[in-house]
Amino acid sequence: MRLVHSPIFFALVALAATPSFSKAVTEADLRSHVEILASDAFEGRKPGTEGEAKTVKYIAEAWAKAGLKPAAADGGWFDPVPLIQRGQGSATYAFTAKGRTLQIVSDDIVLIGQKAAYARSNLPLIFTGAGVTTKGQVAADVKGKAAVVLFGADNVPDNMKSPRARREALIAAGAEAVIFVGDCQGNWPTLRRQLLSRPIMLETREKRAPLEGAISTEFMVGLVTAAGQDWDKLRANAKQADYAGEALGIDADFDVKTDLYRFNSSNVIGKIAGRKKNSGAILFMGHWDHLGICAPESAPDRICNGAVDNASGIAVMNEVAEALAKKKHDRDIYFLATTAEESGLLGAYAFADKPVLPLDQIIISLNIDTIAIAPRGSKVAIIGRGTTPLDAVVETVAKKMGRAIESSTDANAFLQRQDGWALAQKGVPALMVGGSFADLNLMQKFLGSDYHGPNDELTDSTELGGAAEDADLHIALGRYFADARKYKSKKAGE
Repeated sequence: MRLVHSPIFFALVALAATPSFSKAVTEADLRSHVEILASDAFEGRKPGTEGEAKTVKYIAEAWAKAGLKPAAADGGWFDPVPLIQRGQGSATYAFTAKGRTLQIVSDDIVLIGQKAAYARSNLPLIFTGAGVTTKGQVAADVKGKAAVVLFGADNVPDNMKSPRARREALIAAGAEAVIFVGDCQGNWPTLRRQLLSRPIMLETREKRAPLEGAISTEFMVGLVTAAGQDWDKLRANAKQADYAGEALGIDADFDVKTDLYRFNSSNVIGKIAGRKKNSGAILFMGHWDHLGICAPESAPDRICNGAVDNASGIAVMNEVAEALAKKKHDRDIYFLATTAEESGLLGAYAFADKPVLPLDQIIISLNIDTIAIAPRGSKVAIIGRGTTPLDAVVETVAKKMGRAIESSTDANAFLQRQDGWALAQKGVPALMVGGSFADLNLMQKFLGSDYHGPNDELTDSTELGGAAEDADLHIALGRYFADARKYKSKKAGE
């Protein structure tokens, strides 16, 4: 009888002989990076600003000093990421029912076109309820029509609760326009603010209708009432499980001008070349961007510095790069600092769509984000636990370093909110490993206070102890997975 072991078995056995590295990363090492990246001089690191220029320059210089080589598609450090912002220009509109122009008192309407100019006459409006059924499907005949959609959605699958998911489903079904209704108290100001905030989008990936917009409940009630419809009855009908929408008997004329701003941001990509060609690669990634100048002029502090989110992650990446570049490894090790994570993982999606190496060669991707939360001695959690065959190897490396393991899958609540998700959707084994997400009470405390605000800045109380331990852990993981003798990969044919 021949006993056959998997690559994971050999990986775990080999760990017994894995040497520890000599110099541990310190809080002072990390602080030296964070105090620069999260300084007011970097203006919150928003893509497309002077803050971006300073940030990507700093990262590239740090990696070059560490010994990395540039690895972008053109041979330099920076891969362009085409982004676009849209803002409301001017708009005129009119609604008719049975040949009669409808008079509406409210002017609570925002209209944004996909292109600079949009004009359409006699566009029929169809009310679609939440936009999808309880099974998450578009049942309404929206092709060539303006789909009117409730902003709130309770009776739909979890993957369809976001307005974005429902909007994209309606666009896929052929909707000419998608117009959300701020259908309960508080929704309209939020909806209006979102549309007018000029959100950053990835131009190569965005899914938009020719016209998108939003109206308040007051506007919608006035519109359907003027057309002889009953708003309460429409909403009640929309609660049916198989609701297929209702034609409103209203046609719209739109003439919309939209301000477009296109610009290239940058992913920063560096590499430590391995000794063995075609043996696979390791990828470390983390986003460099934050929210920039985020508060009104009247605020005492207007800059969202993003010290924890995610200057701390870039600081850890810099230290990991420096440590791993000190010696040769069997496999290539890539470092990717992404842009526009805060706008929806856009830099990560850009890399996933147009990678600088075949994605099937990536043995493991380790994302490093919001890492300055937990103190020294914290357990190690895995975001992505159960989604790859690598959990046992990661845990054994961590245990060898004296780290305890958080074995629950609670941290997977953040799986789709971090850059690794863009790669995981393409089949890349993508994990986040560390202490910050092991104690979700600590994480929620940060998310409910300093997160995405001017108070996320470097102070004497910023917790970098756990981040330093996590930096050491990532160095150990990098060394281990980059060693073809210790970790044999099916991807590399081993």
